[in-house]
Amino acid sequence: MRFSALEILKQGLTGNKGWTPHWRDPAPKSDYDVIIIGGGGHGLSTAYYLAKNHGITNVAVLEKAYIGSGNVGRNTTIVRANYGLPGNSEFYSHSLKLWEGLEPDLNYNVMHSQRGIINLFHSDGQRDAFVRRGNAMRNQGDDAELLSRDDLRKMVPYLNFDNARFPVRGGLMQRRGGTARHDAVVWGYARGADQRGVDIIQNCEVTGIDIENGVVKGVQTTRGAIRAKKVGIVVAGRSSQVAAMAGMRLPIESHILQAFVTEGIKPAIDHVISFGMGHFYISQSDKGGLVFGGDLDFYASYAQRGNLPMAEHVMEAGMALMPAIGKAKVLRSWGGIMDMTPDGSPIIDKTHIDGLFLDAGWCYGGSRLFRDRGIALPISWPREIIMNLPRGSGWTVLKLGLA
Repeated sequence: MRFSALEILKQGLTGNKGWTPHWRDPAPKSDYDVIIIGGGGHGLSTAYYLAKNHGITNVAVLEKAYIGSGNVGRNTTIVRANYGLPGNSEFYSHSLKLWEGLEPDLNYNVMHSQRGIINLFHSDGQRDAFVRRGNAMRNQGDDAELLSRDDLRKMVPYLNFDNARFPVRGGLMQRRGGTARHDAVVWGYARGADQRGVDIIQNCEVTGIDIENGVVKGVQTTRGAIRAKKVGIVVAGRSSQVAAMAGMRLPIESHILQAFVTEGIKPAIDHVISFGMGHFYISQSDKGGLVFGGDLDFYASYAQRGNLPMAEHVMEAGMALMPAIGKAKVLRSWGGIMDMTPDGSPIIDKTHIDGLFLDAGWCYGGSRLFRDRGIALPISWPREIIMNLPRGSGWTVLKLGLA
């Protein structure tokens, strides 16, 4: 069933009795060409493009709980391409273009809102850094606009421009940036992959990876053994745990990142605003809630919850930036597990085990969209990444040769 205004009208006039499930709930088969461990945004997008672009449909996506229960349901889905690091910057530039065509591609409303993102700067040094970043963004074809203090006063007058420690001097704006609805993104990908024959298997936790003579043969799950020629580990903050099943020790630490949402208030914030104090950011949802977050909790954990000291730190940053929000009541908070690499660059590569692939280490930037160019992974990274870690650090040093 395709979604359209006519279909909505038809269903509304007939009691909404004709809607069908977004995706099937199949029992796992004994054998697949490809198994993707992890039913989040990365795993489902990989499955979708394998089927759509390459016709590889004998694919299973294994999710230990329900679709949307992991990090993809615990983020704020800020969409942007305002990075300055070589390699990363080009990747996110391509990602933003995919976001802009995602809804017609999936025939699904992911609530992508290009409201613009503003990164504030508070000193001469920060201004110079944002000038360099903006020039880099424009050189690769993306939009970037340097805003003066007066420009910001007209655009976002509710900010505290004269904060003693963090006076607002100006900002770097990307008008094509914005937000999306994280749940809708994963639902749209699940629906699109299912329509093309991919099996999305929920409540199916992987408990082991079968390897024979250096070749992957499949996985062990709570719903039985499943064989496959190729297996992709796409589990975000759980990457180290799942990779350990294959005898690998990754250069990754898992940390908690909290986010918060307030009660609904009248429309006040038209953009995504990033504040230099503790990586604080804030936007307003379609329901009127203020959505905001800040720094990592800075301790390793696999728990999907945070601690109160960091919650207090985030609230302090919000009050320093926008004192007017002080009376808004916080309704809820949540924690996502960030898989942090030492250099901030992700790992997308085949492993030393034939047929086993890895997509991990996305740090703060988890919600990226991929168009795959390989059999079991979304894209090929455009350069070689070498993790040069100090001896005795406890990490295995990986050399990831990427085409």
